[in-house]
Amino acid sequence: MLKVGLTGGIASGKTTVGEMLVRLGAKLIQADAIAHQLMQPGEAVYEEVVRRFGEAILNADRTISRAKLAEAVFGASASPCRIKQLNGIVHPEVIRRQEQWMEEVGRQRADVVAVVEAALILEAGVAQRFDRLVVVTCHFEQRIERWARRLHTDLESARREVTRRMAKQMPDDRKIQVADQVIDNSGSLENTERQVRAAYSTLAEAAVKQMTDAALAGQKNKKAKHES
Repeated sequence: MLKVGLTGGIASGKTTVGEMLVRLGAKLIQADAIAHQLMQPGEAVYEEVVRRFGEAILNADRTISRAKLAEAVFGASASPCRIKQLNGIVHPEVIRRQEQWMEEVGRQRADVVAVVEAALILEAGVAQRFDRLVVVTCHFEQRIERWARRLHTDLESARREVTRRMAKQMPDDRKIQVADQVIDNSGSLENTERQVRAAYSTLAEAAVKQMTDAALAGQKNKKAKHES
């Protein structure tokens, strides 16, 4: 199994790239989806998130409002330590569930490309958990347009929010420096697909090699034990 971290800044197109990888044969799990589930009432981190950020983040049915929580963490009046506080609560359990998932897919197929899509792999200092790191980039203006479409808001509001969130994430140029592969999602969908196909081909080859190397190492260890 090849463990792949898929990351990128806000509205860069990580999910689009992830969907393309799945169509090519990869298995994928989204850190954001895990975190969303964990913050449901009765789930692992719900009580601690509400205790730390207050009941102002709750909807009328006492579920956590993602919009209100985002404002508490990323808002103009939010302390810079707020995102660290949230990550400190949520990330350990998210990582635990990711590891469980990777163990499961690895048991099903030894040469699988297992992709974890997460925005803060580098910021959280967990890149070493992966065999390969794929970074998705995109021009700033396109991020704004995508954010506006996603949230059904105007471009100026989208610009302010994207700018605010990008300021709390690692710059793209630093991510690119440590990436094994970079997908530039600024152009057409067809251009992105070409890059993803090339990236997946490389990842799939690496997964097969890793499986073969592990099998050979196992045979050598077995032989050495037998001879001793």
